[in-house]
Amino acid sequence: MNMKTVNTHSSVKKTTAMIAIIQLFSTISLAILYSTLVLYSTQKLKLSVPAATAVMGTFGAFNYGLHILGGYFGGRFLSWRLLFVVGMALSTTGCILLSVPTLTYLHLGVAFFLAGAGLNVTCINMMVTQLFEPDDKRRENVFFWNYALMNVGFFVGYSLAGYFQLKQEFQHLFLLASLGSVFAAIITLFNWKKLKDRNTILSGNISRNESIQRLLGGLFLISLMVPGLYWLIQYALFSNKMVIMIGIFMMGILLTLAIRQKNSIARSRMFAYIVFAFASLIFWTLYQLAPMGLTVFVQYNVNRHYLDFLIAPQWILNINTFVIAVGGPLLAYFLQKLHNRGIKFSLALKFSLALAFIGCGFVILPIGIKFAAHDGLVGFNWIFFSYILQSLGELFIGPIGYAMIGQLAPQKLQGVMMGTWMMCIGVGATLSNYASVYAIHHTSSNNPLITNPGYSHMFNLLGSGSIIAGFILFISIPVLKKLTQEV
Repeated sequence: MNMKTVNTHSSVKKTTAMIAIIQLFSTISLAILYSTLVLYSTQKLKLSVPAATAVMGTFGAFNYGLHILGGYFGGRFLSWRLLFVVGMALSTTGCILLSVPTLTYLHLGVAFFLAGAGLNVTCINMMVTQLFEPDDKRRENVFFWNYALMNVGFFVGYSLAGYFQLKQEFQHLFLLASLGSVFAAIITLFNWKKLKDRNTILSGNISRNESIQRLLGGLFLISLMVPGLYWLIQYALFSNKMVIMIGIFMMGILLTLAIRQKNSIARSRMFAYIVFAFASLIFWTLYQLAPMGLTVFVQYNVNRHYLDFLIAPQWILNINTFVIAVGGPLLAYFLQKLHNRGIKFSLALKFSLALAFIGCGFVILPIGIKFAAHDGLVGFNWIFFSYILQSLGELFIGPIGYAMIGQLAPQKLQGVMMGTWMMCIGVGATLSNYASVYAIHHTSSNNPLITNPGYSHMFNLLGSGSIIAGFILFISIPVLKKLTQEV
């Protein structure tokens, strides 16, 4: 190995480590809003549970759905690094606005935050993806580590959110959340040259005038996002339906692009991507129940006292962050060891395991409800093991899904396909909102004896469906391996 190769490998390691730290800080504000919006809306602003989950459903849908715009804007109008900094500025503004406890500022703050958060994750993922060649196996390991550090950010955010929520100091919480976005932007600016675009329109030989025109056009389009989101958040039911329709439309577009691919390998890989996208939709529909129906279930239907200590609902989410932060590197190491011995886990196998784990995580909850105490409160152990199983499922689909884009997507379509992949999570959030409302049957009661049957039915239905989908994916492994060209 020559010195140039060693330096290249060393440079890549340093750059990916720095990107992971940026993602850690940028995740803190998202974690706070993700885990707190429903409780803030119901406890501080006195919204009904259906109204609060509708807002949260819209938040989740657009937080991930807008990543497709990030995939389109990045590298075309603004570089990935500049788009990320702009996103952080918008997210910071949104957190500051949310600190004003009125319904108007809730909508306005969420609009600003989403305009920023909806752009930044695709930027981070693409800054990592562009460092590797399509068949470079190091990419998956890097995404495992990146995903682990991201969950350290979630751990910090959830911990802060639980502490301030128990004290009902939401104003201080949202102001504190803004600092994470500020730090992420500062680190990006200090490492500006290392994060330059590779293989994008802006990195090519374009004139200065064209570059300026693209920049101004991109900033103009981004400026339209805030008023548009502000309006959509106020009409959550319409917004959720629109997200589903856009998701269907984008899948139609990708199917058309796949059929038109002249290269048979590229065509078959895009077909595999579409199959995995549907599998991910099932997974993320269950997963996105955490900040909506599952948070309300934990708040009112679970005995959160442990050793005379009251556990905040947000702190329970740290079960997930711990499993991911510790399990991510361990799983990456384990899979690499198996790979070196000639034992390979195909993408289809990993995705089927993800669906099976999260399905089991939900089907055990009805068992816990059946053995609930006389007052209807479910034992904490049931929710604890449920989150462990959900987290194990996430390990097999979260980082692997991001890394998969570089493997399956044609280079020119990587940004759009990364954004579409993230949009599947947004559509899942919308479906989670419908499931949450279905579970409580529009009742205004918080009495677990009244709401437990609805939750039990919903958990059982979704969990069983996920397990069945995982089994179907498992028996389809030979076909999918041919499509992905995995050996």
